[in-house]
Amino acid sequence: MDDSVLGDDAARKRGRKQQRPDPQESPVAEFAWRLCELKESAGDPSYDRMRAEFGAMASKSALSAAARGKDLPSWETTWEFVRSLAVGVLGQDAETARREWSRRWEAARTVEEPEPAEPPAVRPRWLTWLVAGAAAVLVVAGAVWWTWPEERPIPGDASLMLSETVPDGTEFAAGENFVKTWEVRNVGREPWDGRYLAQVFREGDADCTAPQRVSVGEVAPGGTVQLAVPVFTGEKPGRCKLGWKMVDEDGRQYFPEELRAVFFDIQVR
Repeated sequence: MDDSVLGDDAARKRGRKQQRPDPQESPVAEFAWRLCELKESAGDPSYDRMRAEFGAMASKSALSAAARGKDLPSWETTWEFVRSLAVGVLGQDAETARREWSRRWEAARTVEEPEPAEPPAVRPRWLTWLVAGAAAVLVVAGAVWWTWPEERPIPGDASLMLSETVPDGTEFAAGENFVKTWEVRNVGREPWDGRYLAQVFREGDADCTAPQRVSVGEVAPGGTVQLAVPVFTGEKPGRCKLGWKMVDEDGRQYFPEELRAVFFDIQVR
């Protein structure tokens, strides 16, 4: 049985280590080889440990695939791999590690970027539903409503977060205002227009508030944008974590699986 089916822990029980990719094979394989080097430098923990003990916010299968060198992982998976080990285990500076690995990731991505595919033919919305079977029909008291897909991934579309303000765990007093900012680059082939950051989750018991939706603006491929949200900490002490994802005017997500939400995570005292 293939070890990729068993998972890394099962492979360890059989006395095998995950085989390193050949760095000469391709830029993606070289990138994965560097991830394997990092993992071994951190004591070669299992992917379960990376998630449970070191806080990697990516699935076990995504972390494992990132180190196999077949396909370039998303930046979000890469950063969770690096953050949990380089920062969490080896104690490296988070911003320095982010800059170093984002350069490596972007270099591998640029070399491996495929030729643009032919744009899909524009189809009527009813035909998209009919062919894809993605919409649901709700019938109530003789009236009909159509619910449309909540996702809108586009081939060649990609985003990379370069930096952010207000580190996780920052403390604020109750009744205080601050601004959380992310610097984001359009690293894909698709220009951004008519996009928004929409609030998709909240955690914690504090009652802080922030806009439900923030305009992204127009960003050409290769361009960067500063995305800022004003936050009011509220009056109740505790943890407050709010997250946003990129959506269109109808609230459909552009990166439903590839990218986790951008967020702030603060303590209100």
